[in-house]
Amino acid sequence: MFPQPNRGKSSLFSGSIPTGQKQRHYLLKGKSLHQGKIKYLLFLSCLVISIANLSPASAHKVEATGDVGGTLHVEPNDNPQAGEPSQTWFALTRKGGKVIPLSQCNCRLAVYAEPYAAGEPPLLEPQLEPVAAERYQGIPGAEITFPKPGIYELQLNGKPVSGARFKPFQFKFEVTVAGGSTQNPQNLRGVNSNSDLVEGDSQKLPIWAIALPIFGFIGILVFVLRSMREGGE
Repeated sequence: MFPQPNRGKSSLFSGSIPTGQKQRHYLLKGKSLHQGKIKYLLFLSCLVISIANLSPASAHKVEATGDVGGTLHVEPNDNPQAGEPSQTWFALTRKGGKVIPLSQCNCRLAVYAEPYAAGEPPLLEPQLEPVAAERYQGIPGAEITFPKPGIYELQLNGKPVSGARFKPFQFKFEVTVAGGSTQNPQNLRGVNSNSDLVEGDSQKLPIWAIALPIFGFIGILVFVLRSMREGGE
């Protein structure tokens, strides 16, 4: 009879990790990876929700040409309503952030209804006045009443008055006007195709733009729940 090897003793010197410790190690590692995946997916979910909640008119419109930058804001919240007076202002700044007040600018504002032909007279020519808005003082502003829902283009042309230092500029801002409770056709000048405004149906967001973020969020949520279920097994 040959002596039987001492299996218990050899296991002490084998340097191997007991099976129980291996299982706990892999379980902890899998749990860590699982939690990291869930955090990443939750971050993506929050990102989708934030994108879905963004309004297309949630930020001021900004243009720049030469050494002059211009920021447009239209009340209320860059979402004017047809037939209702909308306070509009233009923050003009030179390179470096120095504000250009209306007193230093020979500015002219013209409003066109999209689409319009080259050389066509403007639909409106509101009178500019110095206004105070946010942190700006004396900047060009005007009260505009858009007659109908649709897309308009605001053109602001400016030249320096005597003593002012900046290059002549022209800014073109596109403004989307939604349907309002009333529609006031005052101050209309256009008598041609410029009076044929794009109706309010163009203001509605397409169905896919509304549904896509929703389905994206649902898909991410389902994936998170499935991953949690698999991790728990």
